[in-house]
Amino acid sequence: LFKLQTLKSLWTPKPPNRTFHGHLRLLASDIHSQYETVRRGEQEIPQYFNFAHDVLDKWSEIEKSGKRPSNPAFWWIDGKGQEVKWSFEELGFLSRKVANVLTKVCGVQKGDRVIVILPRVPEWWLVNVACMRAGVVLIPGISQLSAKDILYRLQASKATCIITNDTLAPAVDSVASECQFLKTKLIVSEGSREGWLNFTDLYKNQSADHSCVKTRIQDSMSIFFTSGTTGSPKMTKHSQGSLGLRPLLSERYWLDLTPSDMVWSTSDTGWILASLASVFDPWVFGACVFIHKLPQIEPAAILNTLCRFPIDTLVGAPTLFRMLVQNDLSSYKFMNLKHCLSGGEPLNPEVMEQWKSKTGLDIHEVYGQTETGVICSVFKGMKIIPGSMGKAAPLYDVQIVDKNGNILPPGQRGEIAVRSKPIRPLGLFSGYVDNPKKTEETERGDFYVTGDRGTMDEDGYFQFFGRDDDIIISSGYRIGPFEVENALIEHPAVAETAVVSSPDPLRGEVVKAFVVLSPAFSSSDLQSLASDLQEHVKKTTAPYKYPRKVEFVQELPKTLTGKIKRNELRNKEWGRM
Repeated sequence: LFKLQTLKSLWTPKPPNRTFHGHLRLLASDIHSQYETVRRGEQEIPQYFNFAHDVLDKWSEIEKSGKRPSNPAFWWIDGKGQEVKWSFEELGFLSRKVANVLTKVCGVQKGDRVIVILPRVPEWWLVNVACMRAGVVLIPGISQLSAKDILYRLQASKATCIITNDTLAPAVDSVASECQFLKTKLIVSEGSREGWLNFTDLYKNQSADHSCVKTRIQDSMSIFFTSGTTGSPKMTKHSQGSLGLRPLLSERYWLDLTPSDMVWSTSDTGWILASLASVFDPWVFGACVFIHKLPQIEPAAILNTLCRFPIDTLVGAPTLFRMLVQNDLSSYKFMNLKHCLSGGEPLNPEVMEQWKSKTGLDIHEVYGQTETGVICSVFKGMKIIPGSMGKAAPLYDVQIVDKNGNILPPGQRGEIAVRSKPIRPLGLFSGYVDNPKKTEETERGDFYVTGDRGTMDEDGYFQFFGRDDDIIISSGYRIGPFEVENALIEHPAVAETAVVSSPDPLRGEVVKAFVVLSPAFSSSDLQSLASDLQEHVKKTTAPYKYPRKVEFVQELPKTLTGKIKRNELRNKEWGRM
């Protein structure tokens, strides 16, 4: 069906799994036979596509025919003895029930937006698939969001429904009266709460008879909030095509799984990596998604889980691997681990070397953004170059460009960019919701520019050198300085502040705040004041954004027009002055 782009020398080929690729071609053939297609460059793209109907339900049929290994589609544990296993058939049955809760009980219609703020619990995956079936736009959020964060997201997105748990329900209640579009609140809880519908009770009593809506390839599927250097987080919109159809267009992609494989991603459910590594990309291959509830990232719990369960592929932020290599790994024998991937920020070459020497396994780096998904990767069989994030992924023409959008020669540093004209790659986001100006600012000539600086060598390997703006990436979390500065300036002791990144051996980089004290405020105990400011930020915004370092200064460096020179502060922190 799909004429894939010819990508010469992207990786060292391996023998194909003919049965597996036959299944993928069968999925593609079914889509082609059902829907009219349109030509997009060298590819024939279906006008209609729904991941639940066209991928998950097809794997359910393959499963029932006995042509898929007896591997669960979903396997969840809580680390305390409880576990949940679903086949694709069971996933379909339960998600149809949840779709009926959304449409029949909550009155959510196709195109409506639903905010889902849940930790790593099975209900998060059911809601994901249910939203696909109902044509509802899913807006995930991390569990660390504050009441202020939730208010902004509800108001900006105009979401009609929110789904969360006991922990965050009070925060939602404290701001719900200010959200005119919010109609329904669903709580995932064993108990009841006034003003909330109980998710579990409702879906268990619902019929599993639900017809999947017909969705176009360009219809909105998910919206992710992503931090910017100025202003509030932007709403990054993805479509049925950019999330759901994209992995089907390439038989070999960054995960490179088969139906016999099991993948475990430790990503928080609020980030796009959870959607990519724990929903779309594994399930298009018919693989099993493994999840540990993991309230916190605990090295011992992760290592023990890898020893007790047949996990083939592990996906985590560099911080995860930095934490793991600090342990004595000689006492752990991984049951089935073969493939390790790291993304979200650059991985230190020394960590890769330690992991290799202690486990015998390589770590394959991947690179991407909320707006793009994975656009570079060290694929299986590819030569690993320490410090490199691999080559361009299928479907993407990735280049290094200058300020005018001109392609730079190998070895020259510039901005990492993806060719978006004349044909926009299917995996790119649709745009920033209600913000055409910001969307337009991402385009430069024929390219979408990432805001990241890097180089490409003569063999096509990319290397990351840092952001071209003030975004801080700590433990894989994107943090906008504006949000932290806004929280700090609310404290009576703070007259002025500037927030930048600072190097950290475990997290790669952390938030550092330079603070000018208010003239009316004096403190002899600056260490205590720094702790007060940190706690203030934790309470005002999501806790992961708080400044782990605080330095009090007499004044901030500024331009003649009064703008703070964050570059100067950042360069000082990184020893580049």
